[in-house]
Amino acid sequence: MLTDSPTAPGTTSGRRCAVVGSPVAHSLSPVLHRAAYAAVGLDWTYGAHELREDELAGFVAGLDRSWRGLSLTMPLKRTVVPLLDEMSARAQQARAANTLILEDDGRKVGHNTDIPGAVAAIRSHTDAALERAVILGGGATATSTLLALADLGCTDVTLVVRDRSRAQDALDAAGRHPAAPTVDVRGFEEGALEADIVVSTIPATAQTEPVVALATAAPVVFDVVYDPWPTPLAAFAQAEGRTLVSGLDLLVHQACGQFTLMTGIEEAPYEVMRAAGESALAARHREPA
Repeated sequence: MLTDSPTAPGTTSGRRCAVVGSPVAHSLSPVLHRAAYAAVGLDWTYGAHELREDELAGFVAGLDRSWRGLSLTMPLKRTVVPLLDEMSARAQQARAANTLILEDDGRKVGHNTDIPGAVAAIRSHTDAALERAVILGGGATATSTLLALADLGCTDVTLVVRDRSRAQDALDAAGRHPAAPTVDVRGFEEGALEADIVVSTIPATAQTEPVVALATAAPVVFDVVYDPWPTPLAAFAQAEGRTLVSGLDLLVHQACGQFTLMTGIEEAPYEVMRAAGESALAARHREPA
């Protein structure tokens, strides 16, 4: 999977990385990255830190030279932008970063691996033309997915949001993409649309029957959630025999991009990371409620 080229730190021992966000206890990122470190023989650590938006600046300011990078999850992908010294081209396009790299010269550089991660996740399941898309939600992940679909040739996107003002960042990002796809904004109450793909970036708890019905005309369904699984939308897609792209697909592909950015190792151990994620999810589902 292609990402912006990192400044490789070599195999410096004892570097620290972590995922930050809120909530973060459920995150599989530590499982994936630790498995990757073990596979390539790095004695790095990867943790998880629960941080609200108002806590991020202080946390970043306190990182010492032992730190190499952070994975940023909700709600911090846009919050981090003012804290960065530089952003990669894709992070600038999205105005959102899911990866912060602490360069050896002290610079804080933001990257967005959600965009190439979404491209890779989709193409791992289908090579169909995806000209028309419906995206449920309007946050940072929806924005990155919109840009990924534009990379894949999508020219007509409908954003379905509860609060139309939340769609502005995604609209602005679409205008920064060379393909400049047409983007329409509508509410959840307006019914299903014909599309080549429906992407959900909303929680499983928000996937009511009317929301799931929005996917009835789409042959491809992509749900960025990976736990709980299957979501109502994913269960519908499975029952109807639709092509289904999962949140785990996205998580692993974007994590591979982060691994390369953080370590400088070009080929991330995808199969090892995928297997670790699947095993961790299976273990969660075996645990008593």
